[in-house]
Amino acid sequence: MEVPTIALSSPLELTIDLTDEQFFNLCQENRDLRFERTSSGGLIIMSPTGSETGNRNIDLSYQLQSWSRQNKHLGIAFDSSSGFKLPDGTDISPDAAWIRRDRWDALTSEEKEKFAPICPDFVVELRSTTDSLEKLPGYEKNKLKIPKLCRYWFL
Repeated sequence: MEVPTIALSSPLELTIDLTDEQFFNLCQENRDLRFERTSSGGLIIMSPTGSETGNRNIDLSYQLQSWSRQNKHLGIAFDSSSGFKLPDGTDISPDAAWIRRDRWDALTSEEKEKFAPICPDFVVELRSTTDSLEKLPGYEKNKLKIPKLCRYWFL
């Protein structure tokens, strides 16, 4: 018996009306998937990376964490499984991020437990061969809105 299949583009983007709590729960209940959300409510479902990109990502995360530990009074580093809510409502999970200690410490414990409502001071996204700068959600828009808070690097 043949099962019909549907070809979907990657990343897949759907518009769905979810509260912040519902979006957080969706992510928690589907940890094998990677979600991001646009400021207009578009849900982006991202595929896993290829092995080469995954290897570059672990090296990047290691180097950022190593630097952050040596300078722990300055701030803290985050890996690709961390989510952040940007000022325009976009929910992102960058490949690596860093936040100044004073800004992180200003958040409540509850805010830190979920997708922290903060734009990281430093964000890195590794581009795979299929990525384009135009399709990286929310970054350019938020960079223009708050240029003194976020610094973006695409590798």
